[in-house]
Amino acid sequence: MSSQARPRVIAHMMSSLDGRIIVQRWGKNPPGRADYETTANTYDAQAWLCGRVTMEKDFTKGRPPRLKPDTPPLDRQDFVADHRAESFAIAVDAHGKLGWNAARIDDDHIIAVLSEQVPDAYLAGLRELGISYVFGGRTELDFAVVLEKLGRLFPIQTILLEGGGHLNGSLLKAGLVDEISQLILPLADGASPSAMSFEQGPAPGPARHLKLLALEQRPHDVLWLRYEVGKEVKEQA
Repeated sequence: MSSQARPRVIAHMMSSLDGRIIVQRWGKNPPGRADYETTANTYDAQAWLCGRVTMEKDFTKGRPPRLKPDTPPLDRQDFVADHRAESFAIAVDAHGKLGWNAARIDDDHIIAVLSEQVPDAYLAGLRELGISYVFGGRTELDFAVVLEKLGRLFPIQTILLEGGGHLNGSLLKAGLVDEISQLILPLADGASPSAMSFEQGPAPGPARHLKLLALEQRPHDVLWLRYEVGKEVKEQA
């Protein structure tokens, strides 16, 4: 187990100049897309974190979840599988909808982040596959609780947050994003409405001051911006 209280969270994103993140509009190989993984690897993070929609689209491919019928009631206790892994893929899946068929994505052990409303049959299916899981709340997820558990139960010191705008926005609103790593592709999108790097819905939290850590021009006219996330911006009365 790690003694780390909370892992450092780095939001690592790729967007158009106007902050859009729906890459399907930009063709099969938008300029600089390959640089996303190259720059991510420089952080030497032990885990990456995505939401259900991204995981379903890119990894579970819409498979129905594995359910174990007639499962006896299970305590809502976090489950750490015998994984022997050093790297982790963290899936935010509050309602237990992802249909996994293995406990790893490549070499990364899967950790599911769930609410306590997930059925016993789903939990039993995860256990049978050897997938770890942690609970983030009874009905809603408290990401401060989730991060504390991830740092305490697993050898995770740094997480790359690679979610959609709503997941990224939720952690930013909660003050849990430490750094923003943004690749700006040489594209102007302009589609509205369209997903953006950070979205917080109708009740957004305060804006955040950012301190520029680095600015680098990458191949194909891509800019890599790194910011430390600072204090809240005080609104004018």
